[in-house]
Amino acid sequence: MTEISAQDHQPMKIRRPNRHVHWPEKFGRRFLISVDTEEEFDWDAPFQREGHTTASVPQLQEFQEFIEAHGVQPVYFIDYAIIENDAAAAFLRTVAEQGRATVGVHLHPWINPPFDEQVNIYNSFAGNLPKELEEEKLVTLRDAIRDKIGITPTIFRAGRYGIGPNTTELLIKHGFEMDSSIRPRFDYSGQGGPDFLAVGSEPYWWNGEAKLLEVPLTTVYSGLLRKQAGFVAGIMEKYPLVNALFSRSKMIERIPLTPEGISARETKEAIDVALDDELRLLVFSFHSPSLSPGHTPYVRSQADLEGFYDWWREVLDHLATRNVKPVDISELMRVAKDS
Repeated sequence: MTEISAQDHQPMKIRRPNRHVHWPEKFGRRFLISVDTEEEFDWDAPFQREGHTTASVPQLQEFQEFIEAHGVQPVYFIDYAIIENDAAAAFLRTVAEQGRATVGVHLHPWINPPFDEQVNIYNSFAGNLPKELEEEKLVTLRDAIRDKIGITPTIFRAGRYGIGPNTTELLIKHGFEMDSSIRPRFDYSGQGGPDFLAVGSEPYWWNGEAKLLEVPLTTVYSGLLRKQAGFVAGIMEKYPLVNALFSRSKMIERIPLTPEGISARETKEAIDVALDDELRLLVFSFHSPSLSPGHTPYVRSQADLEGFYDWWREVLDHLATRNVKPVDISELMRVAKDS
């Protein structure tokens, strides 16, 4: 079994891209809702190959019905535990066949065969694995989704945002058209993961070629110092107390678009900042275990779950007020390729 540690590789630092997508004026301002669809596990415990549950699977249908009523076609990035769950596979096959949702790949390497590496924090970022092993895990999951759901997925999000130096090459090799692994303004290099501090939220083409579209999750800075975020971001990431001080004083605050740990008020502020900065595509995300109380730090009770849906109602209303409309993956890819 391959034993890999942080000493074997340098964390990947993502640089500013050189070819952003130039959306046509008729595209307007759009938003995408993505779900990291995965098993439940203890976020504070060491990674394990076994002992996980998929208790939140029945709640996928409830969320689907809720979000469909708002005219949204969500994106479900699914991992190996989900595709092994027959109920989840049946639900995802139905919504994918009916064009009500899009299914993509979400690679959690510690539960995804083949199991040729040690289970540890560093190896939880799939991009840190040897190229051949990362490729085997990617293809195994892609093929399992194809066999159980009946579609061959062409969009990808690495678990823990863990892309590496070989990931995009492998995605292109195996016919993927879109990646959504980048979480701008976050740095995971302290755990051996990638560093996204220098990357913004604008979609772009990897290597400047129209082969693999990167659609980052949306993160913005708000506050008096937000225009100087490039200078202070590294300090904030390195020193949590400084980060907390800046956030509490409202001098500068990092706000990802997610209902997990971010209030509706903060999110509406972030939406307005993004639109003022002329960001044309907003990408929201959350983890599917948050659909069932007790499985994430963000939804501990039934009251929290009700608050979760209230968050979406308030945010979706604000998006409508600002004339930001939903977009599905097929339209997004078509417009990006034509731009």
